Amino acid sequence: MNGTPTPRPVIVVGSGPTGLLLAGDLASAGVPVTLVEKRPRRISNLSRAFGVHARTLEQFDARGLADELLATGDTITGLRLFRRLSLDLSTLPSRFPFLLITPQYEVERLLERRAREAGVEFAYESEVVGLRQDDEGVDLDVRGPDGAVLTRRAAYVVGADGHRSAVREAIGLDFPGVSVIKSLILADVRLAEKPEGVLTVNGRGDAFAMIASFGDGWYRVMGWNRRNEVSDDAPLDLEEVKEITRRALGTDYGMHDARWLSRFHSDERQAPHYRVGRVFLAGDAAHIHSPAGGQGMNTGLQDAANLSWKLAAEVQGRAPEGLLDSYEAERHPVGRAVLRSSGGLVRLARARNPLLRAARALVSAFVGIAPPAQRKALAQITGIGHAYPAPRGAHPLTGTRVPDVALRDGRLYEALRGGRFVLITPGAYEGPGVREGRLTVEHWATDRRTTLLVRPDGYAAWAAEDADTTAVEKALARHLG
Repeated sequence: MNGTPTPRPVIVVGSGPTGLLLAGDLASAGVPVTLVEKRPRRISNLSRAFGVHARTLEQFDARGLADELLATGDTITGLRLFRRLSLDLSTLPSRFPFLLITPQYEVERLLERRAREAGVEFAYESEVVGLRQDDEGVDLDVRGPDGAVLTRRAAYVVGADGHRSAVREAIGLDFPGVSVIKSLILADVRLAEKPEGVLTVNGRGDAFAMIASFGDGWYRVMGWNRRNEVSDDAPLDLEEVKEITRRALGTDYGMHDARWLSRFHSDERQAPHYRVGRVFLAGDAAHIHSPAGGQGMNTGLQDAANLSWKLAAEVQGRAPEGLLDSYEAERHPVGRAVLRSSGGLVRLARARNPLLRAARALVSAFVGIAPPAQRKALAQITGIGHAYPAPRGAHPLTGTRVPDVALRDGRLYEALRGGRFVLITPGAYEGPGVREGRLTVEHWATDRRTTLLVRPDGYAAWAAEDADTTAVEKALARHLG
């Protein structure tokens, strides 16, 4: 950072998965964007997240990255939450009816490459130390690698800088919540004995452990011991990891050669707002959850997919009124729902009270035998069931996730790779939106009569049965601006 930085319409702070996806989307849409990152340039192989759910894979598919990401890991079709409760992911109504087990660094690697190819400017070893905003933009004070503080000017700033977000602190937002697990251990190890599956999970007595294969000979171990809940900075050695694993799983699989050992505590927290003026929060800067269900990274990536196209439309002067406000209106309730579901799973898993143990048994039995309950649980954990508010009287599809439907020429998520709205219509349409390059027109592979307008993030903006050209043009004017 030498001299005076060039003003950018958008500055994204934080180069984790959320920030990388958001910055890459903006740059792909033609918006100049700078990504500010406190750490040096590197993708660490020591990361907590390891599971990519179906809805996130659909978003990667819409960016042409899903198949490449799938090649980096293994998939599982059964997700066990308690000893007697497992969910059958193979029933998901998605092109990706499974959980992909792959380390977070593989996700980051693909998203960073895409962001660079799209023209994102990266500013590493650069720390946010101040922020001011006015009606025209945001001034971001950034300390660079040489220690000098320079002010970067942007129309909008997005804080995707994690649970200790400097951006969130700078705009004065609290981060209320509680600790749900006081002491978790993490380790990356090698094993002398290979577990039966890609993911091994169990709890026994006061211990819980999970082992996930990275597919390259390394395994991620996560666990807790209720009888030894200590502070994050307490020493951790491989023997303690082995002990917890033996207590929970009956064996430590001959673990050896730990390349990483860490303790952390798991909080449930959510910012009261995701937008303050021209500043937005996304990912862990906006919400953090327990690790149950593996929803944290996935929820942040969905935040980015929701916000990116809206910011691009605003910066390029084509956003309908209120579009940016819809980010918080749509994503804050989702973050709250994930807090409830992941926190509830942890509390049931750790239950010591006889009433809670009975509740866990009841939940396990009910979800295990009742298809509607299992579908609802699957939809929540995988993200495919989240829907956004729709106006009164709107078509039932409005606000819902649109699956990867077959089109006359391909499929929907291939059509979404242009980053534009997609109009699926039974008839011809060549009106406003098409000529300006802001709309892709596709046709059903069947004789379906529904006209469906799909947002760039794969949710239904508007739908109607047997709509005429006037109705279509009114809908496009309302949603494309």
